[in-house]
Amino acid sequence: MADLTQTDIAYIAGFFDADGCATCKQKKTKRKDRGGKVYNQWYIRCEISVTDKEVIAWIHETLGFGWSKEKIYKIKRPAHYKRQWRWRTAHRDALRVAKMIYPYSKTKSPHLLKIIHHYRQRGHV
Repeated sequence: MADLTQTDIAYIAGFFDADGCATCKQKKTKRKDRGGKVYNQWYIRCEISVTDKEVIAWIHETLGFGWSKEKIYKIKRPAHYKRQWRWRTAHRDALRVAKMIYPYSKTKSPHLLKIIHHYRQRGHV
């Protein structure tokens, strides 16, 4: 991770509040590689989706972790839809992002706090 300024962090938090998503939930998942057994699996993610590729590239480069790529539609993208790029990270890296941008977040702070509390309960914060 590059040397982040407070301005960079606040800028990322602004994008996250506007076009981001934080997920911290448990979901039943059937594991084919384990004989079809069903497990309760945690999904912990932070994601930003925008139509400006350069913004996503800057966020990815500035943070230095996660992944970014264009959203691929399963059906033909309707003509009025703009192309969309996403930056996403999961698990402990999602915790890093949550702790970093939480002080600057307004609308997504309850969701970020769920991620922080999840890891705090397990002694990882």
